[in-house]
Order: sequence, then C-alpha cells, then structure tokens
Amino acid sequence: MKTTIVPYIFYRDVSAALQWLSQAFGFKEELRIALPDGRMHAEMSLDGQRVMMGLRQKQLDDASPRQTGTATMGVFIWLDNVDIHYARARAAGAKIESPPRDEAYGRTYTAIDLDGHPWFFTTPPESEIE
Repeated sequence: MKTTIVPYIFYRDVSAALQWLSQAFGFKEELRIALPDGRMHAEMSLDGQRVMMGLRQKQLDDASPRQTGTATMGVFIWLDNVDIHYARARAAGAKIESPPRDEAYGRTYTAIDLDGHPWFFTTPPESEIE
C-alpha cells in the first residue's frame, strides 16, 4: 500500500457540506454514515482524490472556522483548469477570497466554503503538468 494523505475537515452540518461541496466545487459524494449519537462521517472525491468530513464529540474541542472565528488550515488542490473551476464556484455562490491570478507556482484562486475553510485551487505552470 502506498501512503495517502486525506484531509479530514470539520463541519457543523455534514449534510449541508456534502451538498455545498458538490454544487460549488464539483465533489462527488462517496460515503455518508450517520452515527448513533447523531454525528455523521462522510467522504467525497474530486478527480480520484478524497476528502473526509465530520464533527467529532464536543468534548474533543473540534470546531469549524465559523465556530472559532479563525481558520487553522486550508485545502490546496491542483486542477487542470482553474478558470473553469472558478466560474463554477462563483456561480454556485462560493465566497471568493481572491479571483484567479498568475503566481510563480501557477494560476490560482481562493474560495471560502460554507463553514469558513479556505480552499486554494491552482493550475500548475505548463512545465509541471504531467
């Protein structure tokens, strides 16, 4: 087995996050598990890459950026065409923190999701595309 890193993102309402990430960013729901205590675990994918989400027990102090007032991490995603992705996210009402712009590491934009997590979408320079 090869090592795989999968972000686990905390959302106040996992069902709403599943719908929002699908509509705004094009993720596909892969798994949704309702737990007996009312919590939920879910997994989504985009071009074969996975993210997980949920909200653990309150005593563990997990919270979303909307609950804490600050984001402590973001999700960075390489895409084939950041401009097409940006148009989709914007049309779906995603909060755009910065529109597409060219940087040394590629063409990039930043959007904020429904719970305040920053998402960085980038198309790498031509020389780095496989």
